[in-house]
Amino acid sequence: MKKVVKTGIALTVTCLAYQAHAQNTVTLYGVVDTGLMYIHNSGGHSTQVLMTSGSESGSRFGLKGSEDLGGGLRAIFQIENGFNSTNGKLGQGSRMFGRQAYVGLTGNGWGTVTLGRQYDPVVDLVQPIQGDNWLGGFFTSPGDIDNADNSVRFNNAVKWASPNWSGLQLEAMYSFGGVAGSVGSGQTYSGAASYSNGALSLAAGYLHIDNGNTSLSTRGTTSADSLFNSSVNNAYASSRSINIARAGGNYVLGSVTLGGYYSFSQYNPDASSTFTKAEKYHNGEVYAVWQITPALLTQAGYDYLKSSGDSSAKQNQFSIGVDYFLSKRTDVYGVAAYALASGQNGAGAAQAVIGSNDVDSGSNKQALITVGLRHKF
Repeated sequence: MKKVVKTGIALTVTCLAYQAHAQNTVTLYGVVDTGLMYIHNSGGHSTQVLMTSGSESGSRFGLKGSEDLGGGLRAIFQIENGFNSTNGKLGQGSRMFGRQAYVGLTGNGWGTVTLGRQYDPVVDLVQPIQGDNWLGGFFTSPGDIDNADNSVRFNNAVKWASPNWSGLQLEAMYSFGGVAGSVGSGQTYSGAASYSNGALSLAAGYLHIDNGNTSLSTRGTTSADSLFNSSVNNAYASSRSINIARAGGNYVLGSVTLGGYYSFSQYNPDASSTFTKAEKYHNGEVYAVWQITPALLTQAGYDYLKSSGDSSAKQNQFSIGVDYFLSKRTDVYGVAAYALASGQNGAGAAQAVIGSNDVDSGSNKQALITVGLRHKF
């Protein structure tokens, strides 16, 4: 009898452990992306050769998981660290989990609510149909002035994401500035929508960033990371606020995907700013991706940027790349890009800057060639 009881207890414990495992999951994942890059015109020098990290996908590792709370409700979390694979240093301002860190709830029918450090809705819904979704920041706006390659993440953010309603998805986000006595100072708010139907995908969104309290002697008390990472827009780091609208789409024709996006960005001054007239950027990109085989794709793209208001810069950027998968998790890639700038950037003559690489050229021309190896786990 005792033997039967012990056997029954053991079976019950095993069943409960299996059920708990099935209802609760934690996944470790990551990317290591390292390459070699040649740049013609870098910081006023004719030639630079360097090893790079994250040219295609930012090197990272993270944990994500969920717990079944019953009734169709689940708790979710994600913490994601960014690092430089060439020297092991932390990324995103040396934060432990600088890429993402949030917890939330998701339920059948009403969507998902998350709280913490997150991407904005425009990145979530519009970026997947942009050219940088394939071969990275070489196929996006110079200096990433419109956050099209998600240079900026947001602290203290509350975000809602809808379910997929027959191809339609909606998102909204609010980030608390946290400035005592001034609720709106440093805040961010954003919303976006996307729609997919067969071969066609469309998306659009809006992002507002408040860059700090007018009573402070310096800017930067904000829920947003810095968007001022190159000469394209760093003359406007004293902006009171930034407004960005972005829309794009693509269409799949067999093995070829054709697409593009347009953005309008406005950097607004106030009495504490070092400039007096709103700076405006119009950016347009078109691209084509050819999936030659399941393991091999090529991409070509063109980006045009024009500024007005406080400056009058223009830039033409051409990019071409190839990506070959050695396995489902490991690929090798190569990209070549060229940019030509003209006019004034607000602090002097415009410098050519290729995509979100944020390498100032010290010249109105810049060329770049990179090859790399990426492994996902």
